[in-house]
Amino acid sequence: MATRDVLIGVIGGTGLYHLDNLTLIETVNPETPWGSPSSPIAICSLKSGTKVAFIARHGRHHNISPSVVPSRANIAALKSLGVRAILAFSSVGSLREEIVPGHFAIPTQIIDRTKGIRPASFFEGTGVVAHASFGEPFSIKLVRWLEVEVEKALKAHGNNVVLHKDKCIICMEGPQFSTRAESMMYRGWGGDLINMSVLPEAKLAREAEVSYALIATATDYDSWRPHSEVVTATQVIQTLRANADTAKFVAASILEDLHIAALQGDILSEERGSMKYSIMPRDANESEEDTKKLAFILPEYFGPNELAN
Repeated sequence: MATRDVLIGVIGGTGLYHLDNLTLIETVNPETPWGSPSSPIAICSLKSGTKVAFIARHGRHHNISPSVVPSRANIAALKSLGVRAILAFSSVGSLREEIVPGHFAIPTQIIDRTKGIRPASFFEGTGVVAHASFGEPFSIKLVRWLEVEVEKALKAHGNNVVLHKDKCIICMEGPQFSTRAESMMYRGWGGDLINMSVLPEAKLAREAEVSYALIATATDYDSWRPHSEVVTATQVIQTLRANADTAKFVAASILEDLHIAALQGDILSEERGSMKYSIMPRDANESEEDTKKLAFILPEYFGPNELAN
């Protein structure tokens, strides 16, 4: 698929199935070597004419469970449109008293508690091996830019939503919520937030050399508080609506400046070229099918005459 001159992609989480104050230009549904994305991708225009791509992680009607979200297709489809930076939103549980339901957070670390049933690499099923660097699982330059701009937007919104920074998010398998014992264990590990969606998204964005950051919106206190009820879906939905409205306001406030910052290039510089030394030496007899598949996501390394020595 030809690129659409779209630098910024937005992935909407639970409760965020579209963005307001944008003009829909077209809806596309790119077919990738990893299948179709979880929803058609809306190419929208800001008032300035700047284009943004939006995809609903769980489908437009929330019909895709966390364990089966087609994350490889989502990331590959966004990159095929020209996206270089992804701003992902996700509803999360809070593992800290001070992160009150309704507050926002931008994490900088992840603990993986998924169970290996989600395809987590574009290289799976191919004869090519790659070990992407993941010590900093989010794009730090993008995160630092967002911390400033999101805080400004929240203050402008005027509903006293606090932004928490430098937090660690646990990604659990789900779809069930945590037991009390698990929730307390995660706190002991240093976890501040918990969700079911940040992985493998962040890993796949890294492999695709796309900058990635997450804006987490707290809906509940998970199950760790000894004298409180455990989290339920009904509880979560009560906070979701307010969080979604705030998230839409934040997105509308920052997307234009984010596009400008991406054009300037510095917030994208960490990922550019990062896979060059992550791909193991390749076999001269590498299959044409594997090369074509990986060229979809990394044409710089799997295009014609790019076979490594």
